[in-house]
Amino acid sequence: MKPTHRRNLLILIAACWALPLQAYDPLNRTEYLAKIKEAEAVYKEKCEKVAGIKIYKTVPDVEGVLLMKVRPARGDRELADPNWPGAAFGRERRGDGYIASFLGNEVPTQGPIDAQHRGQISNTDKNPHGLPGYRWVEVIDPKDGQRYRYTGSEKPSGKKNPQAYKAELEKDPAYDMNIYRWSLDKVPSPSQTPPRYAVTFEDHVIPEERALWLASSTVKVLDLHTNDVLGEMTRYAMSYIHAPRQSMPWLNHSVCPTMNGPAATRTRHFVDQILIPKREK
Repeated sequence: MKPTHRRNLLILIAACWALPLQAYDPLNRTEYLAKIKEAEAVYKEKCEKVAGIKIYKTVPDVEGVLLMKVRPARGDRELADPNWPGAAFGRERRGDGYIASFLGNEVPTQGPIDAQHRGQISNTDKNPHGLPGYRWVEVIDPKDGQRYRYTGSEKPSGKKNPQAYKAELEKDPAYDMNIYRWSLDKVPSPSQTPPRYAVTFEDHVIPEERALWLASSTVKVLDLHTNDVLGEMTRYAMSYIHAPRQSMPWLNHSVCPTMNGPAATRTRHFVDQILIPKREK
């Protein structure tokens, strides 16, 4: 055997012997508790010094925004992966649901809506005590590079059973028998230039943090005309589940900063504090 090959073999053997010494067994309670203690210390420090919401400027009467990124689909595999990029927003809506969250109205669930009490985002409930969503959002489709404008509307999706509505039809033969369902409408953007205001996010995969089941992400609101950052939210998440089986770690985690309201629309709840949607006249 050549000296070089022998040296490489010795290095490989040494590495194999070293691995068990560095391995972490989450099923070993002593090791698990030690790891949790280490993770909690880092998480506390990040929540105090890094995580948080910063609003530099607000803009009133905004009709629409550009979503520079859309949170991609995820499944059980991603939710159990310590290195899943989107882990800090594990409960956030994905794909078309993420787009639709910016179009929906905010409906009160527990008293008036304010910074401490956010409501449910609904695309069908026009509660007069709610707050409006954006009238449209634009997204660049990665498949063709084209910018599309999304709105939403309720469309007929089926018919009611005539026997169940016999009384209504006898009173009014023109009674609407359609069943309606809200859905997105997608068309090429009518504008030659992108919207002035944009929303983006950057998911962080930092190996030493992910080894502790810690994840982070930063959402930014941008003014593309001035290149200013109007606001940013950095979020940290910590999972206490290190040996996934039936449970999904990134659906069962602690997060900071904390926000009141549904977990599925945290980005929308942050953005509309900065880019304030225009109300109907």
